[in-house]
Amino acid sequence: MKASLFIAWRYVRSKSSQNVINIINRMSIFVLIVGGASLMIVLAGFSGLRTFSMSFSNFFDPDLKIFPKSGKTFTFSPDKEKALTESGVVAYYSKVLEERVFLNSRGKNYIAYIKGVDENYPKVNAVDSILVISPKDWLLNDDYVVVGNIIAETLNLGLFTSTTPLQIIVPKAGKGSITSTSTPYREETVLLSDYYQVTEDLDSKYVFATLSLAQRLTGLQANEVNALEIKLSKGISANEGKKHLQKALGDSFVIKDRMALNEDLYKMFQTENLATYLIFTLVLIVALFNLVGAIIMMILDKQKNLYTLFALGMTLKQIRSIFFLQGTIVSLLGAIFGVGLGVGIAWLQQVHPMLYINPNAVIPIPYPMDIRLSEIIIVFFTILILGIIASSIGASRTKIND
Repeated sequence: MKASLFIAWRYVRSKSSQNVINIINRMSIFVLIVGGASLMIVLAGFSGLRTFSMSFSNFFDPDLKIFPKSGKTFTFSPDKEKALTESGVVAYYSKVLEERVFLNSRGKNYIAYIKGVDENYPKVNAVDSILVISPKDWLLNDDYVVVGNIIAETLNLGLFTSTTPLQIIVPKAGKGSITSTSTPYREETVLLSDYYQVTEDLDSKYVFATLSLAQRLTGLQANEVNALEIKLSKGISANEGKKHLQKALGDSFVIKDRMALNEDLYKMFQTENLATYLIFTLVLIVALFNLVGAIIMMILDKQKNLYTLFALGMTLKQIRSIFFLQGTIVSLLGAIFGVGLGVGIAWLQQVHPMLYINPNAVIPIPYPMDIRLSEIIIVFFTILILGIIASSIGASRTKIND
């Protein structure tokens, strides 16, 4: 084995008398390096996009969110509040109530969701980083609400002005004809204190109001809500928090972490990531035909040396292992330099951005890159394993004619 490895290393380092073989050998390792770097860069790019996209949802998605297992709402009794506060994993919690509403302002209409929140909501979610006018002043009361930027633009709402009042309408729940009562809906008229700006989808979705205002509009009691949003204590993981809270509150509640709240988005990114990985792996497989060809050309070039080694007592299996080890060494070098090059380019994009998502914007956003150890390991072993398979195929062509 030592002799085979020594000879294989000499074949990797030495030049052949045939210039075309030298070119093929160089091309085989060059293709591996470029293919590995490309796969690493693309995976880092997709991870960066996933982190970048999920960062927007983090503004509205808490560490954990508690829903009733059945029905839309539940009564948050003092016993449940005590169980929550004594669980030892909750830093802050906020009672919330969401419902679909109809908005009207001076003849302009819009469908959105009202989200009633209590005074602890800014402690659970980072609302100060999304408010446009007064980031430090989360003003919600019976007279003022906060809406998304798109809602404000669509309805042409002004701030702190009674000339652009916002009418919030919620149909009353129940059975029977809509004409059976003179007012089949509940309504409140409020003004705008601020608006938030995150993404197009989120900016067109919510009207933030006090919990009491949302409860009046939906006809619920003061202790009725449809979810609790939780900020975990420092050092507590989402899984650990879920386990403690599930035990404290019982099986009548469903507890979701940030990933579960955005399950469809996570699945989409995972599918795209897997598809990209498979496509670039296929490119690597095609590229590795260069390595198979390089090994076969080396076998033909070293034919006289092989007869000498065979005459000195080497078996055919040992001779084949020389070329197998040669291909494995080339694959290992390609994996190391390819992953290193890919990580280096991704790191440069992080430190000194070269590509931008919106290059023509006033404040351009650099294309995000997220270098993950798991992906470095995946790319490294993908190149190495495929290279070993290619080396085995190439080395199997070794023949000694007696």
